[in-house]
Amino acid sequence: MASPAPLVASISHQMVALHTLQLLQQEWGWGDGPGAPGSPRDLDHVSAAPERRSDPRLARAGQGRGEEGGGKGARNVGSGSRASSPEGEVVRGAEGGAELLPLPRGRGPCTLAQMAMRSALARVVDSTSELVSVEQTLLGPLQQERSIPIHLKDSVEFRNICSHLALQIEGQQFDRDLNAAHQCLKMIVKKLIQSLANLPSDAHMVACASLRQILQNLPDI
Repeated sequence: MASPAPLVASISHQMVALHTLQLLQQEWGWGDGPGAPGSPRDLDHVSAAPERRSDPRLARAGQGRGEEGGGKGARNVGSGSRASSPEGEVVRGAEGGAELLPLPRGRGPCTLAQMAMRSALARVVDSTSELVSVEQTLLGPLQQERSIPIHLKDSVEFRNICSHLALQIEGQQFDRDLNAAHQCLKMIVKKLIQSLANLPSDAHMVACASLRQILQNLPDI
């Protein structure tokens, strides 16, 4: 029985890389949630504030308090505990006439370059997740029956590239690291396909087909 240790170690490095990239997506607001760049929430975040100011109930409440403090409305009274929330900052800016605070990184309008970068990062994240799944569910059992060559150093390099990528900001170095991660992941998949190519069993063919599908989702960038 072949030892599964190299495959287990390789998966471990890939999972570290995957977790790093997912954290990067979350930090930049590049997940699939409503905070993603270009989502309707980003556009409505400011435009909804003036509509709240026109609410007659808020106007009456402001008049009842004498509109103290240079036009501060009822929304600002006792709002110290809510001042740190983005919603509170936008409303206060609209009602008090102050400039709105700048949106956090990744929350502003998404440029074409950022959209391309986001798409490339998402492909690497999704493909890494699929690779780990194939290795765990298909290659794991096969490795116990028959030795499959595993190039551990490639997974180590992939982890290191992703760790360095997470330390970068938008720019040429970020683009280079993202492309390096993309190419390294493709190399890992290609070598696994080569390792399975000469194994004739149906199980190996299924695993090889799954890996080819991952490779198709990683076109050159």
